[in-house]
Amino acid sequence: MGKVLIIGAGGVGNVVAQKCASRPEVFDEICLASRTLEKCEMIAAEIDRPIKTQQINADNTAEVVTLIKKFKPELIINVALPYQDLSIMDACLATGINYLDTANYEPPDEAKFCYKWQWDYQDRFKEKGVMALLGSGFDPGVTNVFCAYAMKHYFDEIHAIDIMDCNGGSHGEAFATNFNPEINIREITQRGKFWGKGKWIETDPLSVHKTFDFPGIGSREMYLMYHEELESLVKNIKGLKRIRFWMTFGEEYLTHLRVLQNVGMTRIDTVKYDGHDIVPLKFLKTVLPEPSSLGENYKGKTNIGCLIRGVKDGEPAEVYIYNVCDHAECYKEVKSQAIAYTTGVPAMIGAMLMMTGVWSGKGVFNMEDLDPDPFMEKLNIYGLPWVARQDNPGE
Repeated sequence: MGKVLIIGAGGVGNVVAQKCASRPEVFDEICLASRTLEKCEMIAAEIDRPIKTQQINADNTAEVVTLIKKFKPELIINVALPYQDLSIMDACLATGINYLDTANYEPPDEAKFCYKWQWDYQDRFKEKGVMALLGSGFDPGVTNVFCAYAMKHYFDEIHAIDIMDCNGGSHGEAFATNFNPEINIREITQRGKFWGKGKWIETDPLSVHKTFDFPGIGSREMYLMYHEELESLVKNIKGLKRIRFWMTFGEEYLTHLRVLQNVGMTRIDTVKYDGHDIVPLKFLKTVLPEPSSLGENYKGKTNIGCLIRGVKDGEPAEVYIYNVCDHAECYKEVKSQAIAYTTGVPAMIGAMLMMTGVWSGKGVFNMEDLDPDPFMEKLNIYGLPWVARQDNPGE
């Protein structure tokens, strides 16, 4: 048993806190911290065991260090904004505490998705004797583990991976994002990128698309994007010739997004408004629905998985590993929609494996660096059962 400090009290933070609280044999003390104390207290009120709450500015390493020294956790689960990854990692180095997050660092003033900043901490974490686990969400996270599991059990060589993320649900809002609007819109509006023929190939935003028949949902149009797990999987899956990431969007969502882009509301630079400096995307975030509020009326399912091709025993081989998650069932369990649920549950599982010593090490790790089997077992136990199909699902 041990103490865990969760930083971030949005939709994902709610799921992580509730899931950790349901496992007192692993997480015997929990502290939930956020810039907005009221959010922490609202989540704590929904949990049937006492947890501590704390106001904190996670951009300020000194504040995080002070809280670590006060609470003395064994592990920090960072589900705050990606801008805050490095300040929290610095606090972990200063105090010798293990670290876990669900998304890679992004600089606030540039929509750039890159692991370099966090990989540069490798030597310092090794020297300090602590572990940092990067991207223990679903994508990245579970998708990385799906690939590692496939490499271990289904292939001698993996040649091609298509990671496919489909949200077949409906929340009833005219336009809303399923996680932090600022991060979500920055991600979607950037140029696409995939690995093929030994190099990175860029595409115009959402310009490449095709249909796929998703089990549990049906046929949907999916669009090629760049996603951070591509970077680590290219590095760690040997023999890989092509890897792509796809996400589905409805036409209504894309129409709203195009209008917002055309009028400048997705800009991340500073503009003058009524004598004040504002960032248009930050302003847009304040008027869009809060993602954690979408769960009550959300209907339908998500399907996120990996279609993987390669060679086994000298013969072509293929497997499609995926999870289907129901928005309404997630709300019944933890008052969350499935997007937050599919991120929060893997964060809890990764933390559990670190706290119990099943996953351990010194330095900075991506999910595919570690043994996939215990994580895959826990997915089936804690709400994200997976399916592995070898019946030629096709493209």
